[in-house]
Amino acid sequence: MPTAIEFRDLSVATVQGRLLLDRVSLTLEQGTTTAIIGRSGSGKTTLLRTINRMVEPTGGEVLVNGANTRTTNLIALRRGIGYVIQETGLFPHFTVERNVGLMLEVEGQPSPQRISRSHQLLTTVGLNPALFAGRYPHQLSGGQRQRVGLARALAAEPGILLMDEPFGALDPLTRAEMQDMLLALLGHLQKTVLLVTHDLDEALYLADRVVFLSEGKLIASLTPAEVRSSLLPEIQSYVRAFHRADARSIPVRPL
Repeated sequence: MPTAIEFRDLSVATVQGRLLLDRVSLTLEQGTTTAIIGRSGSGKTTLLRTINRMVEPTGGEVLVNGANTRTTNLIALRRGIGYVIQETGLFPHFTVERNVGLMLEVEGQPSPQRISRSHQLLTTVGLNPALFAGRYPHQLSGGQRQRVGLARALAAEPGILLMDEPFGALDPLTRAEMQDMLLALLGHLQKTVLLVTHDLDEALYLADRVVFLSEGKLIASLTPAEVRSSLLPEIQSYVRAFHRADARSIPVRPL
């Protein structure tokens, strides 16, 4: 499968010299979903943001579809990349319809075309346009806002989708519904997805590969099956942390 994104010996340092990413090398194949997991401060979001150049590397390279992002036109680069964040970033004074079609508006597409595409995408993410197109973000639940944010990210038909803790603020049931919706959606859209999450179960459920970061270093890049059977202490610690209730339910044998 062709490579969509490649990190080559990538480093990012602060102006004070602290390394946020330390010589990370990784490839993401086209049409696959990769989850990045690690402790807070491990470099997950920094790595993701080097792809759309919201963070500039201080060493190494990022290649998107074979082209070095440093030499790629920034506007063209970002138009080919959808971006979904936890708080959605919706404009509160715009209707849902206009929020979804905002990138198309920037590109100068005519209003009827933008409206048609917005309504199509709202339907795709499970929101009836007749009910939701005219609403404003404050009139939506958290899960509905995330659906609108995802629809907006898909509006310009990007080949790459960056998702930074998109479901982290949702209650468990809504989060599960969003995961199911995303999994079904990606099954036929064939996007290359990089998902930042703190939730190992979410990573195992949604991703083809799970990448573990620690203090800016790449620890492992594994399939979900490999994560479950890994003997690496760092990976085993994550697996234990997300199954603590199972361990507690084991009956204690009397002495």
